[in-house]
Amino acid sequence: MPVDPQLRSLKIDIPAEPESLVKLSLLLADDTVNLQALSSLIATDMALASAVLKAVNSSLYGLRARVQTVQQAITHLGTREVAAITFEMGLRAVFPAAPELQPIWERAGVRGLLMGRVGQAIGVDPWAAHSAGLFEECGKAVLFRHAPDRYRGLLAEAANDEELVMLEHAEFGVSHDALGAALCETWGLAAHAVASVRFHVIVNATGELPMHLPRRAICALSALAHALMTNPEVLDSVAGKVAPQADLDALLVLRGARQVQEQIEASVARGAP
Repeated sequence: MPVDPQLRSLKIDIPAEPESLVKLSLLLADDTVNLQALSSLIATDMALASAVLKAVNSSLYGLRARVQTVQQAITHLGTREVAAITFEMGLRAVFPAAPELQPIWERAGVRGLLMGRVGQAIGVDPWAAHSAGLFEECGKAVLFRHAPDRYRGLLAEAANDEELVMLEHAEFGVSHDALGAALCETWGLAAHAVASVRFHVIVNATGELPMHLPRRAICALSALAHALMTNPEVLDSVAGKVAPQADLDALLVLRGARQVQEQIEASVARGAP
């Protein structure tokens, strides 16, 4: 099917970046970012501030004492993870609230956290990795916004993302991985993060990284996060397969992934709210 002209134009169905996120991006681009300015920006938006506090007090982060201010959250977690939570909320704000999208946002938060922390553990750009994980499925939200009734049926019919992209192509002439990459490129994400979003379906299904890309490490992190989220028992084999393709040491990659997995499991076991 030909691509719908509205989707091809990327003008109607891919939203502009919210103003608060533009300001946040400018602050984070400064290596000497003022933490007070960062916390003040987030705190002026009630929805973003409440989302940050709710997220950092969840079991995923495993903090022993409840965080009560955005500034405390930044002190505990650092600018990267707090900013990623803020970007996630900004992305949600420009799409319609719908039960079908809720699992996408929930997976996005977990995947971004996993990719960012594993990236940090093995020396791969953690901010780009976190962003790639956060936005990996955002193309689904674009298609849902474009045609909610038609797309709702595709989500219900597809057993996995491989089936979904075929159904998307048949229905719309384009799939969520390509649309998500277009959104990320529009919003200025790093090229290697955009590539991870673009190729995540084939990478997660096959473990094969796109060899024409000069930087494939974030694609490898996507495969690791997918394994951790869907079937942790295959993590060893996934790490052994994707690490060499990304010129990474397989043992170091596996050690980093296991370390992050253990941190999160310990946090959940402590029963943080």
